[in-house]
Amino acid sequence: MTLTPALRDAAFRWIADDPSPDTRAELQGVLARAMGGEPGAVEDLADRMAGTLTFGTAGLRGPVRAGSNGMNRAVVVRTTAGLAAWLRAKGHAGTVFVGRDARHGSEEFAEATAAVLAGAGFAVRVLPGPLPTPVLAFLVRRHGAVAGVQITASHNPPADNGYKLYLAGGGQIVPPADREIEAAIAAVPAAVSVPLSNDYLPVSDAEVDEYLERVASLPRGTARDLRVALTPMHGVGGRFAVDALRRAGFTDVRVVRSQAVPDPDFPTVAFPNPEEPGAADELLKLAAEEDADLAIALDPDADRCALGVRERDGSWRMLRGDETGVLLGSLVLSTVDKPDPLVATTIVSSSLLKSVAAAHGARYAETLTGFKWLVRAGEGLVFAYEEALGNCVDPEHVNDKDGISAAVLACDLAAGLKSTGRTLLDALDQLALDHGLHLTDQVSLRFTDLSRIGALMARLRANPPAGFAFEDLLPDADVVRLTAEGVRVVVRPSGTEPKLKAYLEVVEPVSGDLAEARVRGADRLAALRAQVSELLTP
Repeated sequence: MTLTPALRDAAFRWIADDPSPDTRAELQGVLARAMGGEPGAVEDLADRMAGTLTFGTAGLRGPVRAGSNGMNRAVVVRTTAGLAAWLRAKGHAGTVFVGRDARHGSEEFAEATAAVLAGAGFAVRVLPGPLPTPVLAFLVRRHGAVAGVQITASHNPPADNGYKLYLAGGGQIVPPADREIEAAIAAVPAAVSVPLSNDYLPVSDAEVDEYLERVASLPRGTARDLRVALTPMHGVGGRFAVDALRRAGFTDVRVVRSQAVPDPDFPTVAFPNPEEPGAADELLKLAAEEDADLAIALDPDADRCALGVRERDGSWRMLRGDETGVLLGSLVLSTVDKPDPLVATTIVSSSLLKSVAAAHGARYAETLTGFKWLVRAGEGLVFAYEEALGNCVDPEHVNDKDGISAAVLACDLAAGLKSTGRTLLDALDQLALDHGLHLTDQVSLRFTDLSRIGALMARLRANPPAGFAFEDLLPDADVVRLTAEGVRVVVRPSGTEPKLKAYLEVVEPVSGDLAEARVRGADRLAALRAQVSELLTP
């Protein structure tokens, strides 16, 4: 690959317009190596200047690096200026909260966000240090803010960072707002010319405390005898989760020491995502050593919560997101005191919640994937979950997924069961007896060449497998659904990672022995997994 004049000039222009001396020097170095013919330098420069990060409903996510196609101060400044222009155009004026996690660049990007918004005339409140994303969502909703920005890449790899936007009410944005904001960003001049102001105020500890007090009030039961093993997975949720649990009465909490302190390099895990194989190994090891009753893993920004349980043979495993979601949903439905409640999950989650809701006389809704849709499922929403470890157990106060409130409610459930000699596994068994055995799994393929994901989806649409009813959700979503008797497969590209995902579900009737039904269901699920894996082989 050769260095073209257009690429060289684009890099020179970006360097001239970059307000950060560090990333100016970084891109100057890449450009110099490219001009000097160093192997790979032109490709590196071309990737860094390959357009701009796309502003989607999840905001921005990308590698922390210099250039238009990375997370850096210049990109954050222009993004925030575009957001400010869009808010003004929509007639929104008032308070904007700004928060951050502890990733590389988060402090600088949060400061830049606050300075641009203040320079645009908004009343800006900045959270005190790295805090969980749900705290920001809570404050936006509680204080009637017009928007909130959290600098975070959630559970992405260490090299990434991101920019997550909440609007009034504390919910994520949905189309067409994302495209409108992206257009406003494109109209922003050079980052060095964007007005800045340091006229913004910190959020007080007392205001942050409002979130903790609300979460601590969530338990329905009175049992508190529970030993918990917990990991924040090198993220910002550790101290917060322990404090929330303590205030709720759960004081016997053992934290994975090697993962307790925020560390942007996430040194003990390949990917800081509790869903990834091996990510919770240290947690399960601690749970076994400490004879815990429950294991809890938060993702780095603490908006997701995974649960681990002791099997009847004494080994430990992590529950699937569907298992956790239905357990928490069942608890909420059994204790809700609101008329005509609604629960919701997504089209890729287990169908078990639908049956549980019907048994409680509650309304049920399915949405496209993502909490931006779940929290808009309808009036009277009391609980929502997605299989990717996201649970919204208190939508009146946090209109998004919240790993800390989910952890508190999980402890409430586990302690109540323990007081009667039962466990979460017993509760899952009862759900299977009452509603049939619902088994789920996932086939997930990671790609470096994103075009291969589109090619696989196109191939699947052109040649759907025999034996299934085929449904294409285009244009509403890039999703394909395959169904048969007691079987469902949903295939979609990930919205936040370079992955193609297939979500599998098998429903096995339980007419007699549950153990026999589990064997039959497991065999059917294994066969389905093999079939889908072959179907999606590149």
